[in-house]
Amino acid sequence: MMEQYQKVKDQYPDAFLFYRLGDFYELFNDDAVKGAQLLELTLTTRNHSAKNPIPMCGVPHRAVENYVDILIDKGYKVAICEQMEDPKKAKGMVKRAVTRLVTPGTRMDLSGDAARQNNYLTAISATQGKFSLAYTDLSTGELKTTTLDSISAIVNELVNLRSKETVVDGQLPDGLTDQLTKRNILQSHQPTILKNAEVSYLTQDLASTDQQHVVALLVSYLLTTQKRSLAHMQRAVAYQPSAFMKIDHYSKTNLELMTNMRSGKRQGTLSWLLDETKTAMGSRLLKRWLDRPLIDKDQINERQDKVQELLDHYFERSNLQQELIKVYDLERLAGRVAYGSVNGRDLIQLKTSLMQVPKIKYVLETLDSPVFESLEKRLDPLGDVASLIDSAIVDDPPIAVTDGGLIKAGYNKQLDQYRDAMNNGKQWIADLQAHEREATGINNLKIGYNHVFGYYIEVTKVNLSKIPKDRYERKQTLVNAERFSTPELKEKEALIMGAQEKSTALEYDLFVDIRERVKREIKRLQKLAQALSELDVLQSFAVVSEDYHFVRPKMNTGHTLKIKEGRHPVVEKVHGAPGICPQRRYDGRSD
Repeated sequence: MMEQYQKVKDQYPDAFLFYRLGDFYELFNDDAVKGAQLLELTLTTRNHSAKNPIPMCGVPHRAVENYVDILIDKGYKVAICEQMEDPKKAKGMVKRAVTRLVTPGTRMDLSGDAARQNNYLTAISATQGKFSLAYTDLSTGELKTTTLDSISAIVNELVNLRSKETVVDGQLPDGLTDQLTKRNILQSHQPTILKNAEVSYLTQDLASTDQQHVVALLVSYLLTTQKRSLAHMQRAVAYQPSAFMKIDHYSKTNLELMTNMRSGKRQGTLSWLLDETKTAMGSRLLKRWLDRPLIDKDQINERQDKVQELLDHYFERSNLQQELIKVYDLERLAGRVAYGSVNGRDLIQLKTSLMQVPKIKYVLETLDSPVFESLEKRLDPLGDVASLIDSAIVDDPPIAVTDGGLIKAGYNKQLDQYRDAMNNGKQWIADLQAHEREATGINNLKIGYNHVFGYYIEVTKVNLSKIPKDRYERKQTLVNAERFSTPELKEKEALIMGAQEKSTALEYDLFVDIRERVKREIKRLQKLAQALSELDVLQSFAVVSEDYHFVRPKMNTGHTLKIKEGRHPVVEKVHGAPGICPQRRYDGRSD
């Protein structure tokens, strides 16, 4: 077994290898020594009587994600090595393989405050003094690229993106490498650029060969490490930083747009003040808008027109909020569908979200405003997907997708037949228990079941003299009781267990089919998520504007900024008193 482990470990020398053994993931050798310290686990040894015992520690498979998160938060990579066949049916050594590599830039299952933030994986390629940058949030499928002309510009962009990991394909300038190390940005090397249909599709809209290269580098890394479909990834879009207001990282830090300089937290920042969004995806979009303020007058006015419309219609805005609060994170749900990691509860969340879309469309229709006409058309209810999930998945499904209990009665005739056999069989067991009690006169005789011995008749030792020895076959001896079987019980057990195994297997197959049918509609889901996110941020701006009596500024294309009776919004919120700014005219002179 250790030979198999070492072969896998050699492929992932820079990652902690979580090696599946039964109900645990084990770490060995140096991984175990370091992992035990970082994860606060008990360090033991394998072959402890040998001359050189092997250090080891382990975590329960049901809690593995918690331990993976701890290591990722500390900047490490984790390779998950699974059993690829049933150990009971394996001939010889159980086949194992790494099914995913989790890194700081590829985390999918984010929760709490992290769910309301993007987790960007970046890639950098240097060519003739210029730097091409690509970034993606694997959980949402967003994929963008740009070209920058200096180390300071590329570092500023990485910091603005809050990148924790960047992919490189060669040697970067020492100055850039030093900056990445200084800022604790993990560098991951991807020596091979893949040439396949997925890479071609995702890069097809890019005119620049350098940008095509850096996006291909990023996608190649994802395909190599994640070992699964990237169907939810959106085609790469090139952007120009000059299309937005240029605010360097130091200015953003001092302005406390995202992070409080004193506490390092979000409270007391502009994003904290402005965020009255109802969805996680809306909160992420708000941060992106604050990170990249518009500079085009027409785009600014268009956004302000929408905020004004919602500000002027309180009841419609209130109805909108009531529906948005029931919408889950569609962006990341779509990602989990594509990844094959979605479960029954995720699909119910998806259905619940889709059921709100017609109501949200109705609110916009009642506004009857031309400024929302385009956005309203983008609100696709995906009724076919909602109906599929509603007809197939139970309202309160279990988390596990392999143990049954997912599919509604009436969805599949064969499944219903298996369930009938199971239910009738269990009733037969109950009837048999009543019959045996009456026949033997043992009132506390019971029929039970466990995974090791199957169904059994249990009789306390004080009643053993009453059993019919010609029919009762001893199965197990306990301290105070004996367990038996009978020919009738064995026969019915085979029928019940056969139906249960077939039922569970069929349910999983049906679930996979449903998941694949939903997966085909991912692009529609992503477009809907984008529209709902935008609407959520707009209503948030309207709410904040009303609560704090903000006024709409008049935009001009000149270089003069006039502020009359200005107030500092964050100071007001934190201290509960107006933060008054003196009347100012900024054009190189003051009033």
